[in-house]
Amino acid sequence: MARYVVRVKRGGPWDFTRDMREQEGWDDHARYMDRLFDEGFVLQAGPLEGDRETLWIVDAESEAAIRRRMAEDPWAANGMLRPVRIERWTLVMDAFRTPSSREG
Repeated sequence: MARYVVRVKRGGPWDFTRDMREQEGWDDHARYMDRLFDEGFVLQAGPLEGDRETLWIVDAESEAAIRRRMAEDPWAANGMLRPVRIERWTLVMDAFRTPSSREG
């Protein structure tokens, strides 16, 4: 497994006058994201400044695996969310690690 940074663009029928939790299909998308998080696939995710893109940090085998998983999102079929950039990331420093994991 490797760490990846994924930039995801909002579009299609996205209504930029409404909060993401008010978008059509929010409940299905939220369940999908919760499942990815619970499985350890998505480690962090959230909107970037300007609200047009989100950033995901994922743990995956490959870029192809990421694209396959993202295609399962209920917001993918209509273009509400689509990956625009996927990059493998070599993490060198990590302040979120627990102190015991830093010792090893």
